[in-house]
Amino acid sequence: MSTFAFETVFIVDDDPAARESMAALIESHGLRSETYESAEDFLGRFDRDKSGCLVIDVRMGGMSGVELQERLCADGIDLPAILITGYGDIPTAVRAMRNGAMTFLEKASGHQKLWDSISQVLASEASTREQRLQRNEIRRRLTRLTSDEHRVLAKLLEGLPNKMIARDLDLGLRTVELRRALILQKMQASSLAELVRMVVSATDRPHLSPAHSN
Repeated sequence: MSTFAFETVFIVDDDPAARESMAALIESHGLRSETYESAEDFLGRFDRDKSGCLVIDVRMGGMSGVELQERLCADGIDLPAILITGYGDIPTAVRAMRNGAMTFLEKASGHQKLWDSISQVLASEASTREQRLQRNEIRRRLTRLTSDEHRVLAKLLEGLPNKMIARDLDLGLRTVELRRALILQKMQASSLAELVRMVVSATDRPHLSPAHSN
């Protein structure tokens, strides 16, 4: 079974033979495929809850492959795309990559290069999706902190020790220690270092200055 057995490769090509050939290749590697005869057909039937990647022919009747990719970006559909191009379409494909497409292949590239590209795109997307889920979970935990805890957290992110936090926030040292412990508990962090890594990765905060000893 493929590593990406739960992903779907969406093939959009107005050439029936090309669609059938690519679908057979993909399914021979244990992946699911769905085929569409046009960009309009894809937009009309695509289920946004499904994940995977797109394989799109650049030149099609009606909406082009590049126009489809740009439409998906505009609609907030985060689906990585591989564009299949003819020789004269390469400048167009480069433009599409600047707009978010993952890669492009010339039509004569062959099945192995196509499969290699699909595997790479799906692996990259899986990693990105996992990172996105982790960031969202950390942000959810941050919402559980009280305003008082957020004030202490901000000082922790500045690298201040408990005594300086107590002075800056006009709190007792024990109060700061208790709030720090609650922050670690709510954020499910085993240490201050882990807490900092979590918050920085999820909120793009600047790194701490060198930590002081408490």
